[in-house]
Amino acid sequence: MDFLVVNLHAKKLNCNKMIIVPIKEGENIERALKKFKRKFEKTGAMRELRGRQAFTKPSIIKREQMKKAVYVQSLQRLEE
Repeated sequence: MDFLVVNLHAKKLNCNKMIIVPIKEGENIERALKKFKRKFEKTGAMRELRGRQAFTKPSIIKREQMKKAVYVQSLQRLEE
């Protein structure tokens, strides 16, 4: 059994993770890459990088959280 090992080192993200994808004998490389992409997506590294591209003020973040909380609360009221 072989392994596809990728070391993710992003200094700005404080991210020092290693993704290990086990590859069975005779397994297609396309399938191994698909597994790698899924695991990479789960780490959330790209999401965090995109979030850090532009600065958002803390007041705007708080406002968005309040909007989301009001929305969720309204959905919960409709369920009852």
